[in-house]
Amino acid sequence: MEPGQSYHIYNHANGTENIFREEENYRFFLQQYQKYLGEVVDTYAFCLMPNHFHLLVGVRSDLSGFENLTGLIKHPSNNPAIKGFTDFFNSYTKAINKRYERKGNLFIRAFKRTPILEERQWQETFLYIHLNPVKHGFVKNYQYWKWSSWYAYQNPNKPSNLNRTYLTNFFDGWEHVQQMMEMKKEWLMNKDLE
Repeated sequence: MEPGQSYHIYNHANGTENIFREEENYRFFLQQYQKYLGEVVDTYAFCLMPNHFHLLVGVRSDLSGFENLTGLIKHPSNNPAIKGFTDFFNSYTKAINKRYERKGNLFIRAFKRTPILEERQWQETFLYIHLNPVKHGFVKNYQYWKWSSWYAYQNPNKPSNLNRTYLTNFFDGWEHVQQMMEMKKEWLMNKDLE
């Protein structure tokens, strides 16, 4: 994961388990996410669903530690962003294992990360993340899914850990986001970014 680069990050529960079993799990996930990654990435969008999640993030370019990643071989454990995600997943897994008296990996081993390379890809990923609960049948209307960043964007006066201003690099304000969502909703429902 490179400094200054945006990524679509997603992961799924190991097997048929759920990552989130009750409301408190969602809150704890976001709390631990902020603890381990709040200084490492800017978060632009998220959606947490019972068995998987999606994030749209930008790796901060002002991080220390990237200077050690010169040369052809870049070991993941030296990368501050990868280390932050690894520590975050381990922390959350240990807490869930303790809480529910389970053992082993909660997540599929390697989290997926797709670099965002162009404006259209950023827009589509942002919209896709918010449509995901509808795509997977958790709700009929994406605006009603409680565990996504859509609410934070609709309520800009409420505090949030999101970087809500960054989307103006890709959309002409919140009305444009809503228009694009309605225009592309059907197409994105059939698209697979996972």
